Amino acid sequence: MILLLDAHALVWWLTADPTLSDAAQSAIRNDRNDVLVSAATVWELAIKRASGKLRLAENLSDAIERAGFKGLRVTLADAEAAAALPMHHRDPFDRMVVARALELDATVVSRDSQLDAYGVDRLPA
Repeated sequence: MILLLDAHALVWWLTADPTLSDAAQSAIRNDRNDVLVSAATVWELAIKRASGKLRLAENLSDAIERAGFKGLRVTLADAEAAAALPMHHRDPFDRMVVARALELDATVVSRDSQLDAYGVDRLPA
């Protein structure tokens, strides 16, 4: 299975926050699953960190690499796909995650039930 982590799921994993559901933790730990993080998610979290809304002790790229997750670049085609989605969700970072999940047939690890409107598979975080 391909898992694509939403921003909060990534933060909860990296900080060992028990808020992350047991099912999500199990799926992320499963070596048979590929765990992906979008560059858009890193961008979102870096903005929150710079504005003081989020505290993360380390470089996100390094932490993601150490966790064994794979990074996903954002291409021009990805940007167009995210923009073309129906406006069920207005957050551009979440829309990018949805667009990539649909393209890759990935399961999004997220607590955000608004993503369900896109028909994407979602594992509750």
